[in-house]
Amino acid sequence: MSSTRVVVTGLGTTSPVGGDVTSTWQALLAGTSGIRPLTDDWVEQLPVKIGGRVAVEPSEVLDRVKARRLDRSSQFAMVAADQAWADAGLEDSGLDPERLAVALASGIGGVTTLLANYDILLEKGARRVSPLAVPMLMPNAPAANVSLKYGARAAVHAPTSACASGNEAIAMAIDLIRLGRADVVLAGGTEAAIHPLPMAAFANMMALSKNEGDPTTVSRPWDVARDGFVLGEGGSVLVLESEEHAKARGAKIYAYALGAGISNDAHDIAQPDPEGRGGTRAIKMAMREGDVDPASVVHVNAHATSTPKGDIAEGLMLHAVLGEHVDRCVVTSTKSMTGHLLGGAGALEAVATVMALHDRTSPPTINLDDKDPEVDLDIPTEARSLPEGDIVALNNSFGFGGANVAVAFGSA
Repeated sequence: MSSTRVVVTGLGTTSPVGGDVTSTWQALLAGTSGIRPLTDDWVEQLPVKIGGRVAVEPSEVLDRVKARRLDRSSQFAMVAADQAWADAGLEDSGLDPERLAVALASGIGGVTTLLANYDILLEKGARRVSPLAVPMLMPNAPAANVSLKYGARAAVHAPTSACASGNEAIAMAIDLIRLGRADVVLAGGTEAAIHPLPMAAFANMMALSKNEGDPTTVSRPWDVARDGFVLGEGGSVLVLESEEHAKARGAKIYAYALGAGISNDAHDIAQPDPEGRGGTRAIKMAMREGDVDPASVVHVNAHATSTPKGDIAEGLMLHAVLGEHVDRCVVTSTKSMTGHLLGGAGALEAVATVMALHDRTSPPTINLDDKDPEVDLDIPTEARSLPEGDIVALNNSFGFGGANVAVAFGSA
């Protein structure tokens, strides 16, 4: 394995709880939910009427003319990439475009563009379908548009592995740098699937919660009353960079990207392996690649979507990997506040994981009123300080199709 060390030098996000990293992070630490009633006309026909819309609409940030040429998923990606690029101080860095790559994922891609143009086809005929529909709806559109803006010529990737996509993009970015194919990678994920068809489909397969109580209390990972996830939207981007390159240009370093692990369950198209064997392998790979001692892992941003089986399986994984050290590890699910961003989830949670290391603070899990007795983990319901010294945090993502991705980050 390459000895190249990979660092995080920039962060950007637009999420259900904030329009940038600062507002998102403060909301997460405060235990603020971004889940609210949806106000679209179409929501009345659905069994689920809540979701995690972004806190700040991209139209408030992006140039209006340019935004109209982007699917909503690409708009989120552009907002987050612009923030991360500026945060990393890359604007006047003289970065060689042939050493800049993009790895930006989506689980579903431009579904709103696709379905809107299908409606136009049916109602107004083929001639009225937008000539921009294909470049807007293709799954690699977010990555491609970010690469066009910043002139990334090393590589442009758009991994698609359902809810593990965003974390897989980060794993890919680590590899690109360690293989010497890039010095800097804009990595992350985005999703914009709050639309009647995906929501009806998720609801009918019993994946979404149909709880009709207070929307802010519906996403409740590990609670005995959990009955499915809440759909969210947004995008997040991290700037990953070789340590040598970052230090040469005097960049600030948030954290180290120590290693990543990828595996597959080959168990079921939607349900996880109930024993968590695939996820366990992925976490072990990430720790092995990063030479991580289980005793140094003090925080986990869990995938924990608020589904009955998935939350249990992840607890088994952490016990299998951390053993006797699991009791000193603070575990959280930020999905309790943001909902589930599908292909954007892993990237948003990577931002939260990096910030937890940077600020030495773990965000809480909200709505955990009655913890499932099958879950034996330390899951605080208020923000918790993390120890000083060299510490490690894990970010886990698992997706339909059996995809498992874990990334290990270390304190700077």
